[in-house]
Formats: sequence, C-alpha cells, structure tokens
Amino acid sequence: MTRILIVYHSQTGHTEKMAQAVFEGARAIEGVDAVLKKAAEATLEDLLACDGLAVGTPENFGYMSGMIKDFFDRTYEGAQGKVFRKPFVVFVSAGNDGTGALRSIERIALGYKFKTVFAPVIAKGKLTEDILEQCRELGGTLAGGCSLGIY
Repeated sequence: MTRILIVYHSQTGHTEKMAQAVFEGARAIEGVDAVLKKAAEATLEDLLACDGLAVGTPENFGYMSGMIKDFFDRTYEGAQGKVFRKPFVVFVSAGNDGTGALRSIERIALGYKFKTVFAPVIAKGKLTEDILEQCRELGGTLAGGCSLGIY
C-alpha cells in the first residue's frame, strides 16, 4: 500500500483546512494510506515510512512556521541517504505572497534531496473553495503518481 504523509502547522486554522483537503485528495486514490500529522507530532519514522510527502505551512514573517522548521530539524540527520528523490509537494497559507515561505521550504528540500512533483498551492488571504480544490488535486496527484510508480 502506498503511504502519503501530510505534515502541517496551523495557527488560525487556514493551513489545517488546506491540509485536510490534501488528505482528502490523497485518500481518494485507491490503494493509498494517507496520514495527516501536525508538525509537532510527525517523526523521522513517519518520514521514512512514507512514499510521498506533502508539507503545509502558514507564512510567518515571510518564512515557514517554526514548527515546520522544527520537523525538518528533527528529521534531517536521520533521513540522510534514506529519502533520495522522495516525491514532495508544498502548500502555503499566506498573509502576503507566500514566496518567502515556499522558498525556505524548497531550500531545505534540496538538502534532503526530495523531488518536487507538482506546483505548490499558495492561498493568499481568505481560503476559497477553489484553493481547497487545488489542495485536493495536489494530494490526489501526489498519491496517484506514487501509487502508479510514476515518481
């Protein structure tokens, strides 16, 4: 069974709603086990056990949330050499334009050697049904590609 890990942090609830939509999209793919975890609860074992990873963060001061950074800090050393080209996607709830948060995550993803497989979803301001549908598509695309062995 293909396992998709969705790791997120949320303070206002926007990123959590986006994470739930990514989860729904991944779970809709047959043969996929989608796991939704808050960043503080996600572990190295979760990361190593998944076939694909989705990371969601609010934009805080033009950067990812501290809890997402903490997840990366806690898992980096143990993941070295074990997550090469692991399929990876990002979603951001932005108060500004989201590019700073996205850029910071993408730089860390290079260190892990993750493989970005789909364009990020950035919600600027209020969440809309269109943004949530993009999140479902993000989750479904990640899960479907992993399940079929495309990534």
